[in-house]
Amino acid sequence: MISTKVKLLLIGLSMPFILQAQTTKQLSLQEAVDLGIANSKNLKLSQQKIDEAVAKLATVKDNALPTATASFMYNHAEIPTNTLKIGEGNPIHLPNRADAFVGTAAVQELVYGGGKLKYAQESTKLLKEVAVLDADKNKEEVSYAVVNGYFSLYKLLQSKKVVAQNLTAIAKQLKQAQRFYDQGLVTKNDVLRFQLQQANVSLTEMEIENNRKIVNYNLDILLGLPENTDIEIKGGDETLPQLSSLSNYLSTAMSNRQELQQLGLQHKVADYNIKSIKANMLPTVGLGANLYYVNPSGKFIPSSQQYIMPITLGANISWNIASLWTNKNKVAEAKIQQLEIDTQKDILTDNVKTELNRNYQNYQLAVQKIAVLETSIAQANENDRLLESKYQNNIASAIDRIDAETLLYQAKINLELAKADAKLAYYTLLKSTGKISQYN
Repeated sequence: MISTKVKLLLIGLSMPFILQAQTTKQLSLQEAVDLGIANSKNLKLSQQKIDEAVAKLATVKDNALPTATASFMYNHAEIPTNTLKIGEGNPIHLPNRADAFVGTAAVQELVYGGGKLKYAQESTKLLKEVAVLDADKNKEEVSYAVVNGYFSLYKLLQSKKVVAQNLTAIAKQLKQAQRFYDQGLVTKNDVLRFQLQQANVSLTEMEIENNRKIVNYNLDILLGLPENTDIEIKGGDETLPQLSSLSNYLSTAMSNRQELQQLGLQHKVADYNIKSIKANMLPTVGLGANLYYVNPSGKFIPSSQQYIMPITLGANISWNIASLWTNKNKVAEAKIQQLEIDTQKDILTDNVKTELNRNYQNYQLAVQKIAVLETSIAQANENDRLLESKYQNNIASAIDRIDAETLLYQAKINLELAKADAKLAYYTLLKSTGKISQYN
């Protein structure tokens, strides 16, 4: 009998292994993308930048509100020399000490400032929209990273399945070769060749499994899953989508690419900047009201007629006349900056067109490769069937048999890789239109 202490010790030692046990999670591509978007730290940072832009807009709007100030002051004076005589008149006698309360309140409102406040508000609104587009662009990047990792894992899992099938077939061939050797129908060299093939394929399986663990771990991090989660692909055999015309994808890209939209907004921001600089050449008009409270009685709450409370209303107009000739170079500089933005947009437009056309052609090529590989598999199947029959009838050598089998399983692996590459090529095409996160 095992003592209670020994049992507890065994349980304690086994706990870390229990806690580190692998968990399995099935994910469709859509579920993986949703997880990646929900847990992306980059997208959280993008949202914080949007919040910052919204706060800046609120601050700019506050600048259009009236300003108001208020102050209250108490003064105490000691007057040691309190007699004042001027000329031949009677002297003036002042008190030995005096107290006074003085308060002021003022309200100022800028009525007209050349439109600079309005331009500042509109410019800040546009910069907020730029931040939103930046977040959308980051969302596209996160989605594509998930798609890329998902199909990398899909390729490894499919390759692993084909290799497992290959090992099963080799084990069957090895068993048959051993039986033929026992019957004296083949040499020991034939058996060794099958054993060598089995070892080589086993090494391939080990490399695939190692790569699967690396890709799976990276995908766990990207999706915000526990790092010991084994991801299984769900629904990875969907039919490849049909393409519409290249012009349709180009039209979508021109209206949806976040970088192009951002440059369009930057052009408008530059336009408001030009208007704001021109506004410096215009006069400004302001209104104000001031309230004064003067209480020389020394009492915090004086009786009537012991304090005064004048109210003043005023207006002011100011004009920096020198700006009429000093501002023209600033305007010229701002216009050049706007032209630079337009040129950047033209360059980016050309780059988007070439990128999209390349991805469009790559997807078509990937689909064509699948058709060729499907044909080659049919041929490899027939070749493998013939060589298996010949080998069983001692007409073909073990080398021929192994070569036929290797060609068949390599063709199968190539087909699975081509299917995954074609799907990734399709989402790469969607990414170049700026709409990968809306593919479903």
